Amino acid sequence: MAENFKLKIITPDRVFYEDEVSMVEFNTVEGEVGIYREHIPMTMIVAPGILTITKGDEVKEAALHAGFTEVLPDQVTVLAEIIEWPGEIDVHRAEDAKARAEERIREHAPGTDMRRAEMSLKRAVARIETVKK
Repeated sequence: MAENFKLKIITPDRVFYEDEVSMVEFNTVEGEVGIYREHIPMTMIVAPGILTITKGDEVKEAALHAGFTEVLPDQVTVLAEIIEWPGEIDVHRAEDAKARAEERIREHAPGTDMRRAEMSLKRAVARIETVKK
């Protein structure tokens, strides 16, 4: 069994999660990462997706939208702009946001900020997938 490390997830308005865990997984701008105790120290930019917390046999998931991560050998800190547990997500609102983002991308009208539309789509998909798991 993997040794535990401290995971702390902070948003601008609350401490979202703080506990000893065996692994955490999430998306970065460089790709997906999985962190165990004694990971090499680094910082990363978070990308929208599902954050998975493993603590023994228990697995929790949340929709993580943006932020930064500091990884130390015995601690991981996530500074998240937005992160939500499945029970905090309005799936109908997320589905509407997904449809709007897909339409903006499909139409690609002049003046459309494609990067913003793509990020909106990724955030909506992360919310939907987190609730539906």
